[in-house]
Amino acid sequence: MKAIAIREHGGPEVVKLVELPDPTPGPGQVVLVVKAAALNHLDIWVRKGWQGLKLAFPHVLGSDVAGVVEAVGPGVEGVKAGDAVVVNPSLGCGHCERCLAGHENLCRRFAILGEHVSGGMAEKFLLPARNVLPKPENLSFVEAAAVPLTFMTAWHALVARAQVRLGETVLVHAAGSGVGVAAVQIAKLHGARVIATAGSDEKLRRAKELGADEVVNYETQDFVQEVRRLTDRRGVEVVFEHVGKKTWEKSILSAGIGGRIVTVGATTGYDPLTDLRHVFFRQLSILGSTMGTAAELVQVLRFVGEGKLRPVVDRTLALADAVKGQALLSERAQFGKIVLEP
Repeated sequence: MKAIAIREHGGPEVVKLVELPDPTPGPGQVVLVVKAAALNHLDIWVRKGWQGLKLAFPHVLGSDVAGVVEAVGPGVEGVKAGDAVVVNPSLGCGHCERCLAGHENLCRRFAILGEHVSGGMAEKFLLPARNVLPKPENLSFVEAAAVPLTFMTAWHALVARAQVRLGETVLVHAAGSGVGVAAVQIAKLHGARVIATAGSDEKLRRAKELGADEVVNYETQDFVQEVRRLTDRRGVEVVFEHVGKKTWEKSILSAGIGGRIVTVGATTGYDPLTDLRHVFFRQLSILGSTMGTAAELVQVLRFVGEGKLRPVVDRTLALADAVKGQALLSERAQFGKIVLEP
């Protein structure tokens, strides 16, 4: 089978279209024929590598996958050949207290498909049977692949961690990104007022179409001043933060007294300054959040199936164009998700 893999960490040149053996399912496993695999900034970080990340090379990239079950291994129940499915990219051990309680993203052995273990940016994908869920019938495979990682991340951050409530105001950064697109919709689904930021007027226009109530161009406007203007100087109840160093200090200033800042990533850097005076005096809560649970993905897929949440696909590319897709992500040249079709 053909796959997008790396054999070492580095720049775009290490990403190769390679030929790998077709997988065979073992006990509890399934093999998918991949119909679509979406890109994430995570693919770029994995390609570059970081201290402590240990991979078995060749490592296949790709966390977001939709496809058709080709074969099932011994002991698999509830999934059969021919099923159209979407992949849950979260991997817990399945045996510890946290996994058994349904909090697999808190498992000490937690892993993400495509990050810690090989993913599904390939013609075929071997994975645990428990990690496949029925594809909503109203979605194409391309649309389905645009859902899991970003919508799980935004749902867990806003609903489970920040506990967004009806009538609150939520500041969503980089609303044109995959996770930003999800966060705008999830905040609106829960009755919040959304202030969305983006780096171009076209992205802001599209964010409004997704439901954002107010928009701010962070390249031409000071988003702290705009947040204060739009909230009568109170600040927002929730900041959805995934940009990192470039926005962090101003995100703290944008939060109102008793506000919650939930962080799910650090695209522009992980070591910003934090003025603790603002944190303790204004009684802010800083909440970390990673991925989500299988139950949360089931909820997301139900709302997607009902049309209350929708994936946004910027464009599709051939599997061999993965490097081009990564370049587009790095340049912030997309709105929503870029999806590869083997």
